[in-house]
Amino acid sequence: MYWRALSEDQPGPKWAGLFAEYWPNYKRWWLREGDAARPSYLESRRALTTHMPEIVPLYDRLCDLAGGGDQAARFLSFYCPPPYLAGCSQAIWTGEEPVLVRNYDYNASAFDSLVLHTGWQGRRVMGTSDGVWGMVDGTNDAGLAISLTFGGRRVVGTGFGVPLILRYVLQTCETAAEAGKVLARVPTHMSYNVTVLDAKRQYLTAMMAPDRPAVITHAAVATNHQENVEWVSHARFTATVERERFLLQRLTLHRDPEEKFIGAFLKPPLYSTAFEAGFGTLYTAVYRPRLQQMEIRWPGTVWPMSMDDFHEGARRVQIPGAA
Repeated sequence: MYWRALSEDQPGPKWAGLFAEYWPNYKRWWLREGDAARPSYLESRRALTTHMPEIVPLYDRLCDLAGGGDQAARFLSFYCPPPYLAGCSQAIWTGEEPVLVRNYDYNASAFDSLVLHTGWQGRRVMGTSDGVWGMVDGTNDAGLAISLTFGGRRVVGTGFGVPLILRYVLQTCETAAEAGKVLARVPTHMSYNVTVLDAKRQYLTAMMAPDRPAVITHAAVATNHQENVEWVSHARFTATVERERFLLQRLTLHRDPEEKFIGAFLKPPLYSTAFEAGFGTLYTAVYRPRLQQMEIRWPGTVWPMSMDDFHEGARRVQIPGAA
């Protein structure tokens, strides 16, 4: 898998180039149920204006850079996109320097494999890209880190794809408490567990859903179910309960030191090579929000990055089990 790290302070030619590169594949995915299955541009922009007004100017700028087309603008709104599933495990290690660690389990051929560092609207953000401006995990210059896992429920409703909600949180929030209010307010089209950790060591996990109010918890661990397992076959396939139990033991019964705790994400039962069945572990991310540092890890490889000293680059990584 070919990974890149790119930095652009304001939306410009680099982002436009990324969009042009990724758009053909995203367009096929976005249109897979037909154009009429997706909301209109006016509906999409109205939803953004209602729920995430602060980033509407940024959205408009990105639409211009994307060429101003109707379908591209609707896609970039992330409003009511096609449903998609992922695996994922995430946890907060609450030692001397608190750390948010996560595995992202997904289809290797449907992933940006891109770390994006931006200064949009005066807020510096870096993290793992999805949909060219959404994020599946990231941190900002206020020392807030965030990560998502799929919530393990079949229901699809009216709301936003969660990667844009994560981008919105990083653009507008500085504390876990502020993030919790946003995650409770903004509608999501599927169920997700979103974990946040701030510079004052405060953390929470929001269990978001399209058909019921978000539940804000003090959980330090999230896998692929919410308060109860609702999709039994998915839970068995992803071993979500077993992974949650394993992480809770690492945090409580055994109390692993930091490096041992992070290392556990690169081994079973957290690390998955089930790509033939749909998704395996594409990477492990490590966030130290107080230090404004992150790492992308694979077995035998660590790629460190810093908000203040971010270096663009690329890496070709062999992922066990991925084509």
